[in-house]
Amino acid sequence: QVQLVESGGGLVQDGGSLRLSCAASGRTFSIYGLGWFRQAPGKEREFVAAITWSGDATWYREAVKGRFTISRDNAENAVYLQMNSLKPEDTAVYYCAASEVGARPWPQEYKYWGQGTQVTVSS
Repeated sequence: QVQLVESGGGLVQDGGSLRLSCAASGRTFSIYGLGWFRQAPGKEREFVAAITWSGDATWYREAVKGRFTISRDNAENAVYLQMNSLKPEDTAVYYCAASEVGARPWPQEYKYWGQGTQVTVSS
């Protein structure tokens, strides 16, 4: 089992920044990729960004390219999502997820999920 705990969400104004953190524990040796997903009220969960456990490849949702940056810290078994130039449409619950098979945009590939952290961007 892999346990994931997110932190760093909150309320920020339009144009502001937040940094989300996700701490992984347990069988982290089984992780191939880590991803961030988000779900707004009344909408389906959507892919935001992903990174391989080795950190050598990243992927982003088109709408966040140039604003969000995913990174990881090998020593801390953590993955981060730096979010700049936030917009009201970024408001959602953000979830960290771990996959044993890839680091792609499809939520069905991710076996382990955190509890989520709320991000609210006010206009």
